[in-house]
Amino acid sequence: MSESRILVAVPEHPRAEGAGAEQLRKIREAVEADGFGVRWAVTAEDADAVLRTEAGLAAALVAWDLPGGARAGDGPGAALAGTVEEGPGGAAVLRRIGRRYRDLPVFLVMAEEGVRELPLWVSETVVGYVWPLEDTPGFIAGRITSAARHYREDVLPPFFRALRHFHDAHEYSWHTPAHSGGVAFLKSPAGRAFHDYFGERLLRSDLSISVEELGSLFEHTGPIGEAERNAARVFGSELTYFVLHGDSTCNRLVGHFSVTRDELALVDRNCHKSVLQGLVVSGARPVYLIPTRNGYGLAGPLPPAELAAESIAARIAAHPLAKGASSREPQYAVFTNSTYDGLSYDAVPVAKALAASTPRVHFDEAWFAYARFHPLYAGRYGMSVDEAAFPGPRRPTVFATQSTHKLLAALSQSAMVHVRPAPRAPVEHDRFNEALMMHGTTSPLYPMIASLDVATAMMDGPQGEWLVDEAVTEAVRFRQEMVRLGRRVASAGDRPPWFFGVWQPEEVTDPATGERLAFDEAPPELLGREQSCWLLEPGAAWHGFPGLTEGHCMLDPVKVTLTCPGITATGEMAEEGIPARVLTAYLATRSIVVEKTDSYTTLILFSMGITKGKWGTLLDALMDFKALYDGDAPLDRVLPEAVAAHPRRYSGMTLRQLCQEMHDQLRSARLVELLDTAFQELPEPVHPPQYCYQRLVRGGTERVRIADAAHRVAAAMVTVTPPGIPVLMPGESTGTSDGPLLRYLTALETFDRRFPGFRSETHGVTIDEDTGDYEIECLRQK
Repeated sequence: MSESRILVAVPEHPRAEGAGAEQLRKIREAVEADGFGVRWAVTAEDADAVLRTEAGLAAALVAWDLPGGARAGDGPGAALAGTVEEGPGGAAVLRRIGRRYRDLPVFLVMAEEGVRELPLWVSETVVGYVWPLEDTPGFIAGRITSAARHYREDVLPPFFRALRHFHDAHEYSWHTPAHSGGVAFLKSPAGRAFHDYFGERLLRSDLSISVEELGSLFEHTGPIGEAERNAARVFGSELTYFVLHGDSTCNRLVGHFSVTRDELALVDRNCHKSVLQGLVVSGARPVYLIPTRNGYGLAGPLPPAELAAESIAARIAAHPLAKGASSREPQYAVFTNSTYDGLSYDAVPVAKALAASTPRVHFDEAWFAYARFHPLYAGRYGMSVDEAAFPGPRRPTVFATQSTHKLLAALSQSAMVHVRPAPRAPVEHDRFNEALMMHGTTSPLYPMIASLDVATAMMDGPQGEWLVDEAVTEAVRFRQEMVRLGRRVASAGDRPPWFFGVWQPEEVTDPATGERLAFDEAPPELLGREQSCWLLEPGAAWHGFPGLTEGHCMLDPVKVTLTCPGITATGEMAEEGIPARVLTAYLATRSIVVEKTDSYTTLILFSMGITKGKWGTLLDALMDFKALYDGDAPLDRVLPEAVAAHPRRYSGMTLRQLCQEMHDQLRSARLVELLDTAFQELPEPVHPPQYCYQRLVRGGTERVRIADAAHRVAAAMVTVTPPGIPVLMPGESTGTSDGPLLRYLTALETFDRRFPGFRSETHGVTIDEDTGDYEIECLRQK
């Protein structure tokens, strides 16, 4: 099948009689003979379906008098525009093309009407007009395919275009890598299998930095430099750098560049471990800012009071490590936006608040690279903090690090750093590049660079909004369907009334009318376009976070947190409950893998690859779990692998028994409450992280059982997943045995022993294979 296709949207059926139909068939034959496929549509609705599902179009031939019409609410590209197209079907199709594609060449098929009868906007949309009976089919087809070829070439972003041209040249290579375009793999049975699996094209594009015509990732020249400059334009930055080791490397290099040994850094405690690794590399002294938390154990935003200059000054004044700092003014602040659970800040007010304390602000947007491309997220991302939004000499230099591969279409580990420098803290390219070269590689994988280039091109223009809109639309539909399903279950009367919930507001306000609407009864276009529907109102019980102000924080609809019975957002525990670990273990048996599981919540992501079939399968699995729970199904039927792996523990149990035992353990141990306390009452800092790392690599540390770890100093980070946030940092004291940290880790250790197969993923904790004891790395006592 042809790589590119052309949409032919005309009233005539492909097998219709008459001169006009015959001419259109000949045009189609000529187009196909020229190497293009054809998607034929005879109504505006048919054309709309093609436009929603066919990304490989290179041109379109559209009849103005096409029958039918298309509502803007019919599909994701316009699903939330809330308007109805007027005029003939051809007008609807032209408008949809404008929303779905950037600069797609469109030819308008004319009948009796003349160009002057058409609305003015049509001439701005099409590249030409076609009267089928007034030119030869070959000439008309030639015009279309010529435009399609130009479009197909122009749509390629800079580096990917150059890479394809280089591959097409079929040059011999005399440089690394040694497999020489895959040839070496053909000399071994295992290598041949590898070659056949991935294909020659991928291996031919794995090239050395010696290929001058493709440019340099470190010198930012040629097509690579052009691709980075194009990404800066698309993502709204002044400088953009491609990074091939994920957002983790982005965070480390930005931290390494921004703060040096013994300088102070303001660090969101709800940050990725790579941020903290950057502190080890730079030798900085962290002063942690504490986010709020709710009853589910979810980490919320840094409340406004925590960002205020006076609050930060008080933290620094009381901080033990600040006494040895080279300056009392922090040189750098870093925080997570959006959080793992989808919470994002009003970027400009947050930058203004932090600018009173530091000249550099870093938005870690690992999970938020799509924010600039949809109006729902306006002003919620780092690069929106520009000179127009924050004028004057106090504007900080802003960094945004993005894991492009997470929720945009790029290969794994592909990431970007975006920079908006300010005179207060200049970022000279050559000096920043030194940090980049320290953390990057001199052997980049060119397909990864190409994927960053293509991910940028996909978000450029109207198609970027269309792609994000599709994810938002499906997330809204799923959220509303979950609420409706829960209501149907509660009112059915033939089964227990419980069901899983969704963490979101129960009501929203229509800003146009002021009317309060139940979430599931709100128009989807309102939920998909109106930011106010997702703002965390101060004091609202549904989110459970204290200390917020109006507009400070927003929930991202594409990050959907399912809630299980047993606890509320304000921390009230019920007699019965269903821990989320049991639910996600069951979902895994149905080949449904979630993103994150906490004690009573689980996170699923609605990325650009989501489909109704995908989330419909999840709904079905949730209903099936409910039926199994209500029927008290044997555990070996629900979780056969868990029973087989631990027969002495789980044989003979039912699903409801396991859920209740686990709920009772979480409740009696107050694990969620202990988690909250451990994150709110931070351990006392004793040494900078870099000092502990130096002791670690030189044998100055030892593993200590949790039971014996009181009053020790941690030598390595301890991060518990869930929730994936460091609970103990290198250089911090473990505190007393009855303090919040050790009580939490002890409760977690007890839970893991009692429920094998459901343990937490804990980085920085070693488990003794003989005793099952938790051990952490501590500084040796002198």
